[in-house]
Amino acid sequence: MYNQSRPMRQGEDRIRYCEASYQGDRLAILDNKFMTRPPRRMRRRLVLCCASVLSVALAAGCTSDTSGATGPGASKSRPGQQPTNPSDAPARTEAKLAKQLEEVLGTEEVSDSDPLFVEAGLERVSDGIHTEPELVRGRSYELAVACAGQGGVTLSVALDNPARRTVHCDGVPIRLRVTGSAAKVGIDTEGMPGATGMVAWRLDKADG
Repeated sequence: MYNQSRPMRQGEDRIRYCEASYQGDRLAILDNKFMTRPPRRMRRRLVLCCASVLSVALAAGCTSDTSGATGPGASKSRPGQQPTNPSDAPARTEAKLAKQLEEVLGTEEVSDSDPLFVEAGLERVSDGIHTEPELVRGRSYELAVACAGQGGVTLSVALDNPARRTVHCDGVPIRLRVTGSAAKVGIDTEGMPGATGMVAWRLDKADG
């Protein structure tokens, strides 16, 4: 007997294809030749490819969300821009007026070592000036009072002959010559109706 070869049928070719695909981690036969690339590496490439596509999609989505945030909840502040608080406006105004009065009366750089300087101060118009400096009887002093803001204040100096003056809140100081007649002299101011701002004073010994 002899072995007679016969053409391989289509069904047998498929069987051979399926059987060959399970031989030693090799791929299926293609055109009667074995492919040497292992299937495991192909799966790894597929996973890496999917991961790359997913990462690109996520990056594109994040970029789109960041650059396209134009809804009502999107922040419109610019870098370095600080939000302003309306409640800070009165404080800034008072500080500006206080600096103006200090420059007018020259109290920014006044020193206690000045032999002629007695005292100085700054108050809100609503609080007023209320001070009782100790004066030497018979000695002359110069009192300067200035107000900055709106309206005016009434100045009262308690002496043997009390003095009353109106000080307008225009930043222009008024000056009074005061002669010490008691151990303490009361100096007071009261804001007129509707007056706002700052009021300041300075008391010096009169020179000569």
